Amino acid sequence: MDDKASVGKISVSSDSVSTLNSEDFVLVTRLGDETPSTNNGSDDEKTGLKVISEEGVSFKIVGNGSEQQLQQELEDVLMDPSVTELVCGPDHLGGVEHGYPTTAVPPRSGPVPPKLEIVLPIQGAKESELNERSYRDEPSDLSPGTPVPDEDSVVFSKLTYLGCASVNAPRSEVEALRMVSILRSQCQMPLDVTLSVPGVSEGTVRLLDPQTSTEIANYPIYKILFCVRGHDSTPESDCFAFTESHYNSEIFRIHVFRCEIQEAVSRILYSFATAFRRSANKVPLAAKAPPLTPDSDVFSFTVSLEIKEDDGKGTFSAVSKDKDRQSFKLRPGMDKKIVIYVQQTSNKELAIERCFGLLLSPGKNVKNSDMHLLDLESMGKSSDGKSYIITGSWNPNTPQFQAVNEETAKDKFMYMTTAVDLVITEVEEPVRFLLETRVRVCSPNDRLFWPFSKRSYTETFYLKLRPMENKERKSNSDTLYEVVSLESETERERRKTTASPGILSSGSHSSMVPSPPEDDEEEDNDEPLLSGSGDVSKECGEKILETWGDLLSKWHLNLAVRPKPLPALVRSGVPEALRGEVWQLLAGCHNNDHLVEEYRTLITKESPQDSAITRDINRTFPAHDYFKDTGGDGQDSLYKICKAYSVYDEEIGYCQGQSFLAAVLLLHMPEEQAFSVLVKIMFEYGLRELFKQNFEDLHCKFFQLERLMQEYIPDLYAHFLNVGLEAHMYASQWFLTLFTAKFPLYMVFHIIDLLLCEGISVIFNVALALLKTSKDDLLQMDFEGALKFFRVPVPKRYRSEENAKKLMELACSMKISQKKLKKYEKEYHTIREQQEQQEAPIERYERENRRLQEANMRLEQENDDLAHELVSSKIALRKDLDNAEEKSDALNKELLITKQKLVESEDEKRRLEEESAQLKEMCRRELDKSESEIKKNSSIIGEYKQICSQLSERLERQQTANKGELEKIRMKVEGCEKCSILFSKEGRLKVLSAPKEGSEEDTDEEKAVLKNQLREMELELAQTKLQLVEAECKIQDLEHHLGLALNEVQAAKKTWFNRTLSSIKTVTGAQGKESV
Repeated sequence: MDDKASVGKISVSSDSVSTLNSEDFVLVTRLGDETPSTNNGSDDEKTGLKVISEEGVSFKIVGNGSEQQLQQELEDVLMDPSVTELVCGPDHLGGVEHGYPTTAVPPRSGPVPPKLEIVLPIQGAKESELNERSYRDEPSDLSPGTPVPDEDSVVFSKLTYLGCASVNAPRSEVEALRMVSILRSQCQMPLDVTLSVPGVSEGTVRLLDPQTSTEIANYPIYKILFCVRGHDSTPESDCFAFTESHYNSEIFRIHVFRCEIQEAVSRILYSFATAFRRSANKVPLAAKAPPLTPDSDVFSFTVSLEIKEDDGKGTFSAVSKDKDRQSFKLRPGMDKKIVIYVQQTSNKELAIERCFGLLLSPGKNVKNSDMHLLDLESMGKSSDGKSYIITGSWNPNTPQFQAVNEETAKDKFMYMTTAVDLVITEVEEPVRFLLETRVRVCSPNDRLFWPFSKRSYTETFYLKLRPMENKERKSNSDTLYEVVSLESETERERRKTTASPGILSSGSHSSMVPSPPEDDEEEDNDEPLLSGSGDVSKECGEKILETWGDLLSKWHLNLAVRPKPLPALVRSGVPEALRGEVWQLLAGCHNNDHLVEEYRTLITKESPQDSAITRDINRTFPAHDYFKDTGGDGQDSLYKICKAYSVYDEEIGYCQGQSFLAAVLLLHMPEEQAFSVLVKIMFEYGLRELFKQNFEDLHCKFFQLERLMQEYIPDLYAHFLNVGLEAHMYASQWFLTLFTAKFPLYMVFHIIDLLLCEGISVIFNVALALLKTSKDDLLQMDFEGALKFFRVPVPKRYRSEENAKKLMELACSMKISQKKLKKYEKEYHTIREQQEQQEAPIERYERENRRLQEANMRLEQENDDLAHELVSSKIALRKDLDNAEEKSDALNKELLITKQKLVESEDEKRRLEEESAQLKEMCRRELDKSESEIKKNSSIIGEYKQICSQLSERLERQQTANKGELEKIRMKVEGCEKCSILFSKEGRLKVLSAPKEGSEEDTDEEKAVLKNQLREMELELAQTKLQLVEAECKIQDLEHHLGLALNEVQAAKKTWFNRTLSSIKTVTGAQGKESV
């Protein structure tokens, strides 16, 4: 079961607040709250913020609209004289609504003064842009156009409103951060605003125009559910947001803001945290102390001690207490926390300023020097402002705590002393509250089941004070009293009875909460017991939990079949910690996804019985913390369930008393599952039959109960006949609300256990048991006394858990067969038929006529509803048809545009095909031209090669012939005596002094001939080389043209051209290789 008591949680704040959840605080209801909105989520609500002033003038702030729309909406309101008078007029100045006193929980670094003071340097470079002003109640000189706030508040300027959006999970940090990111990135027209955050829990957050200080919008603190800021090192680090709810609406909206100064975000969230906790009530510290009467000098306090241990899951959970010895059961070696709750219960309220010491020591009657100081983690007032809470960390592994860190024998225990020193503003000296408790250190292997048995030790202290004279008081001091004595309840009892020290344990009290437990022996009075009274402990024996654990494990294997031991276990009562799961399994809601989805749809619809539901939920379980706050989470969830069922079951709708049953289910499971179980009880267990046909089945139940009384309690039945007391006069609520309206919760829960297991006939067992146990008293009473006895003393009698157990045991022991009930039902119908037959015809016809008229009116109403639904459907269909026609016109226009584009595309296609054909033809011509040039060049190259080879052969032959001729000449010269003189042995010509003229002439002629031949051969060789170079140049030019053609073809990207291009490359490459 989800712990719905999260309203009472204590949350420690710090300067670097990241998220704030209103579930961590008690939300104080505003007096005279307006009628909540019933908007179901129109487009305006989804896209913008709608502000409704006290005079009914409304406008919207569109989060993502255009600039013109935003300016127009603002001008319509700001220029309206009635709105200006409303905001700025003197009637607007109201007093502060006082609620429960609360204060802010200080940060870890140290205590926080009672008043919130936020001071920034006015002349700083960046800080001057953040204007934080604290409004006070003292009169000030304000300009006529400046609205005066009606409460203490802190004002933040230089903010930008980015807009709002609907959210489904208003307390989800992930969804909130996602919406912050979306609105920050998509906001088209941000709005500069000034934010006023109240310093009290019953105040109102206001958006003001930064230029005129005119109020734009306001949100009561009790409607703000969650605050979040953007994570560091992200673009949203300068943003924060809060979610708000509507009392009668299922729409949750998030409002997103951006700060020009990033450091201001944490200050703003800290102001919200303060607003959740603080109260407008301030103690006038400097006031003069009122004169005390002899009985008014004693101030009583209740001090509760709770020990928490590390549960291994990263959190600390309260340890359990031994019922017999009233001792805390600890585990060795585990880190622990000490939590002290201090609550003043009588006399004028004193202001606890701070705690400057939390001490602990093993043993009893220890000296001050033996006490060891613990590290303080937090201090401050609780969420409801009633208690002051101090939390300190305790490391039991240190040597000084060795005695309470060693395992204790099972039949023994030890004492531990805890002291807390408090500074009270009005008291001169610190006050120390000393608590001596029993502890027992268990084995680490023991299963303590401490999550289901949280307990605390409570002691009452009486502080006697004496007023101080002015001359005794220090200057500039708020001290009003000095301590005369401080005595605990235990010491008083010991002093009065002079009992042994063992009696000390009788002065301790166990409590589920910091405040003292409810006294079961409360004096009798005429006031009836409030519904929702009584605490139900989660503590359960180890064996019982193991038995239920084994049974649930087997049951989950086959949910269609109930285990055989189940009825016997249910008769003893389902453990409180398991009721949520067991009830859903008993009702057959283990597979109820369709009901859950239908519930989420039903809560968005309007209910014709909305006013009756709203009226009843304020009277449902007013004694329970979860439902007592108007507009709180409990009443909000209860309203949703009752509204959803009234829409779901149109025949019955909402009937008075259903809210009590829904509230019981809500205390054990989420609202979706609670709705599913409620539907099962109404339909499958036959509860809705009691409300049908003018409560005919309920009257049958009354007859059956009286027949059972006649059989089981005949003397009481006879007495009721004598005094004229009938069953419908005292048992109506028993059947219609299943005992949930007036009886204590322990008994109510046990009855629901039996009902879900055995059926609605269990009501007869419980009713007979109640009558049987109260028989002696009822026999002595007359008609008036009996009615009052059923209304007041009977429910109060079963506030005791022991009395309730005995009653349920008696109810389970009574055997009432279904056969007997059927017999009585048949008797009832027979009697009814006889009565109808004995009636005069006119009366019978009149009654039948009335019945037919009622049926006719019901059918006419249904007809009207169907007609209204038909008209609405026609309007919706007409609207859908218009939308469809508009879409059809738009699609026709798009079709025409598409056809035109298609024609243009076909023309473009034909033009491209023509260009492609021309390009193909040009490429073919160029290809033919290139092939012819390549052939021509190839022939030239072949001829050039042939000429070169011929010239080479000719040159070789000429050289060979020349060598032969030279050799012959040399041989002849050597053979001639005259010529041998002219040549040396190497064949060189010798220079003679007197050559002969004839021989020289012959030699010169021969040389000239040879030179001429050689010159001709060189000239021919040079011409051949020139032709070769020219041929190579032409080849390069052709290759260049071929490359350009290839690039053009490749750019065309045509498949046929790719194939042509590849063939060209192949041919060109082959011919190039041949040319080389």
